[in-house]
Amino acid sequence: MSQLPKLNLLLLSTPVGAIGSGLGGGVELTLTNIARSLINLGHAVTVVAPEGSVLDGIPLVQIPGNLQITAQSQGRDAPITLPANSVLSNCWNYARQVQHQYDVIINFAYDWLPFYLTPFFDCPIAHLVSMGSLTDAMDHIIGEVAEQFPNAIAVHSLAQADTFSFRDRCFNLKNGFDLSQYQFNSTPNNHLAWVGRIAPEKGLEDAVAAVQQLGIPLKIWGVIQDKTYWNHVRSNYPNAPIEYCGFLSTQDLQQALGQSRALLMTPHWIEAFGNVAIEALACGVPVIAYRRGGPAEIVKEGETGWLVEPDSITGLVEAISKLEKIDRANCRLDAEREYSLSAMGKRLEIWLDRIVQSHNLPS
Repeated sequence: MSQLPKLNLLLLSTPVGAIGSGLGGGVELTLTNIARSLINLGHAVTVVAPEGSVLDGIPLVQIPGNLQITAQSQGRDAPITLPANSVLSNCWNYARQVQHQYDVIINFAYDWLPFYLTPFFDCPIAHLVSMGSLTDAMDHIIGEVAEQFPNAIAVHSLAQADTFSFRDRCFNLKNGFDLSQYQFNSTPNNHLAWVGRIAPEKGLEDAVAAVQQLGIPLKIWGVIQDKTYWNHVRSNYPNAPIEYCGFLSTQDLQQALGQSRALLMTPHWIEAFGNVAIEALACGVPVIAYRRGGPAEIVKEGETGWLVEPDSITGLVEAISKLEKIDRANCRLDAEREYSLSAMGKRLEIWLDRIVQSHNLPS
């Protein structure tokens, strides 16, 4: 690999919510960690995000406008839509105006517009795709960019890449975290944890069904994105020992999460990665996850948790009964080996170097 020069980078956040609101899901944390990782390596970083965003110690440009609706709430044949005074189009109009001040623009939006605009920009655009295949229109436009700019697309897991026809053109970046923010806890309390957006595709009801059978308390953290779904879960499992604990900052979440015996991950869709799995491991918390999507590539069976056949409540119950076999210290060590900011920084520089090199080639 050639020596990557210090770059001036513009990071464009998701248009579905302000950074710090929780509406952007894992993208908010991913962007923050990538920005910190790049700064640690000596690169200059500026972040562009919806108005109301909060980002400590990183230059931030806040853009007003109406938020985009999330792609996962639409069907495969969903059309491309933009609200009036769209924050997405406002962010990219800003990027167009300032692009010549930057070496690379990194796009975190899973939206049609940034991919469509890629060939029209002079500055190379790197796209970190945060979800698997969801709509035909998105698959088509991302595929076009992958074809025209072979190094431009990165994903978080091989399982995510496998949902696309252009899987072989995707760079597997995984994720990384500032592990100094996560304290190891060797002596948990007798409760389990579930963390994520409360929406149907996250499969919360399976975790609730499992703890109702076992009588072990389940603490739930995350933004209630779909109130109808949340009410449905509560009414279907009225006797389940569950407690909704709200949406917490990283500092508060790691403290609470570390007290849990295990984290349950029960997605009904292909989870691109599963940031919270790494957050749990960093605290020494084993992960019980469906053998589906990104979490299946993170959990080491019998070492850092257990993998369960997708949608199997019985499997969840059996895995919970085997938690004593997991050494919590191994969980923390695994996070340090593969998912530190330093480990991700090395992967980031390989990806960005390829983009810079290909952009500098004579056309």
